[in-house]
Order: sequence, then C-alpha cells, then structure tokens
Amino acid sequence: MSKYGFSTNSIHAGEEPDFREGATGDVVAPVHLSTTFARKQVDIPTAGYEYTRSLNPTRKALETKLASLENARYGLTFSSGLAAETTVLLALVKSGDHIVAFDDLYGGTKRLFNHIFNEYGIDVSYVDASDAASVEAAIQPNTRLVWIESPSNPLLKVCDIRAIAGITHQHGLLLLVDNTFLSPFFQKPLDLGADLVVHSSTKYIGGHSDVLGGAVLLADTALYEQIRHRQNAVGAVLSPLDSYLTLRGVKTLALRMERHQQNALSIARYLERHPKANRVIYPGLASHPQHELSKAQSSGFGGVLSFEIKGSVVDAKKFLESLHIFALAESLGGVESLIELPAAMTHSSVDPETRRKTGITDTLIRVSAGVEDIEDLIEDIEQALKQI
Repeated sequence: MSKYGFSTNSIHAGEEPDFREGATGDVVAPVHLSTTFARKQVDIPTAGYEYTRSLNPTRKALETKLASLENARYGLTFSSGLAAETTVLLALVKSGDHIVAFDDLYGGTKRLFNHIFNEYGIDVSYVDASDAASVEAAIQPNTRLVWIESPSNPLLKVCDIRAIAGITHQHGLLLLVDNTFLSPFFQKPLDLGADLVVHSSTKYIGGHSDVLGGAVLLADTALYEQIRHRQNAVGAVLSPLDSYLTLRGVKTLALRMERHQQNALSIARYLERHPKANRVIYPGLASHPQHELSKAQSSGFGGVLSFEIKGSVVDAKKFLESLHIFALAESLGGVESLIELPAAMTHSSVDPETRRKTGITDTLIRVSAGVEDIEDLIEDIEQALKQI
C-alpha cells in the first residue's frame, strides 16, 4: 500500500519519471502505440513486453495507478466496463454455476446475465441486496459469485458490503462490487471485504465523457492470473491512447468528486422541497433509508441522484426535453451534467414487469450532477419544471 495520499497517488502512481540511462524522464506517461516489442534474445521479452494485447506500457501505468487508488494489489483495464464484466464471468463461472445478484443493477449488466450468459448455462437469482439476509437466503449449492452495486443503478440503494462479504466468505463464495458510482475516492470495497471491484472507467475515473473503458481491481494473485489470462485470450484490452486519456482524467478525480457531490446534494435538497418532484433518492439525504450505513462505509455520497416527476411519463419527457444545460444523454460521471429516463434509456433492455417490481417507474429520472455552477443547474431545473 502506498504511503502517499489519494490525490498524490492519482497524479503520480504509475507515472514516476524514469531516470535510467537513455530514458527521457517523462513526467507524463507517454502513449506507446507500438503493437509489438523487439527483443535482443529469443526467450527474453524486453522489460516484459512482447505484444501490446498482452501488456502495454501506457496501459500498465494506468493499471498501477488505479490499483493504488483502490488499495488493490493488481489492476486490469479493459475496452469497456462490460468487457471487464464479461472477462470476469469467463474467468470465474462455468456452465451450471449460479450467481446471486442485486435486483437493481445497470441495465447492461442485466442484459449480459439474462441474454448472453444464460445461453451458456449460468443461472442468476436477483435479490434486494440492501437486505444482507436476502443474499444469504438466495445462496444455492452451485453458487459461485455474489454481484452487487452500492449505490445501485438507478435507485441508489446501499448495501452493507462488510456484512455481505462476511456471508460470502462463510460460504466460500466470491464477492464482486461495482464501485462505478462512488469511485475509489469515496469508497474502497476491498477494504470492506470484497474480493473484486469493477468499474466502468468511462464514468468518474475518466471523467470527461470522451473515453470508453473498464477496470477490475483485486488483491488475490490466483484470481488476478485467471482474469488476466482470459483478458489476453479474448483481447478485451484498453488501447494505449484510451489508457493515456484515462490517466489524464483520473488525475483530477478527487477534485471532481468533491464538486460532483456538492452539486448533487444541493440539487437533491432543492428537489425535496419542490412540489413537482417526488421520491428524491440520494444517499446524502437524511431521508435515504441507508443514509447512516452510507456514512459508515463510505467517505462520501457521489454525484448521482434520482427522483420522480409528479405526473405522467409525458410530463417527465416534457421536463427532460425542456432543459438547456443538462444534456439528455445516457452515461454519467462526466464534468458536464447529464440526465436521463432509465425506463426508456439505460434500462430499456430490462422488461417492464421487472422494472416495475424493482421500483424503476416510467417517471423515474436519473441525474448525474456535473461540476458547473450550482446556481445555473438549479435555475435550469426550475425553468424546465415550470413547463409541466
């Protein structure tokens, strides 16, 4: 574990200047675009590099940096968050295995479970993992993995990660936590007992809505080798240029997360008082059912909130289409504020009945608070609410 603080590591880890003879002392890790690496001896790759799919210097710098931020021993980066998830599943489960998963997950993750891996004999049981007892009740003899988000997407439910880790380890299972919403700045699931952490680095880690990527962080050597072997075999790696862009983005992660949270809390408090808003969901609000748990296991609440419009789906669409600063777009975690209707956008691949049971109504709106001036964001919401 590094002796330095989070912001210092976010800037320097993995990018220490090289002062060896012939090196140039780069302060910023350069983009290594070469697809192959020459060697002097047949059986000794130069500095361990042979082919960029297997290992690339720019990607390695990013993996080192992310591991330091997540208090992990190992980091792997992928071409997308779903590529990271797919590779993990290829490494850890096989036909006939069972997964216990949160019922409130990113729609793409559920699509992966329900429409891809189900065809290979992988069974998934969905439970409300904000109740740790429901996780244990769903465990079967063939369960291999428990998969949660905390906070979840888009209902921002919070799991007791330490309690669930205790359950999974008692049963000899692995616990995976998707930490995309809080980032390692606000939460470190490995410190709470999780075995693996996944990120869509497209979101807060990259931070600028301009680079797709995913990451897996972990401490166990055997698991790391399993996942790394699958990654190399299937080729789901992050490109050198995308690695560089993500390295650049992550350097300001601490600064951005603080502002994201500040703006999200202000918006949530404003909406709680507004007569046209209902069911405002944000872990930083005292009204959130897991507010105290969130404070206990995380150092912050993140930049995402959800709420319902009082009215119909027509009213919700009218509100969204009347905004000027908020971009009506999928994704989250960028410096610009984004807003969307999960039932019609990010979670449209989830069938309506499952959405209804989970609590994703047709008027639920998800907000990713950016880092703009809060007065402008509030004013934009206010004028759009007046249109309904």
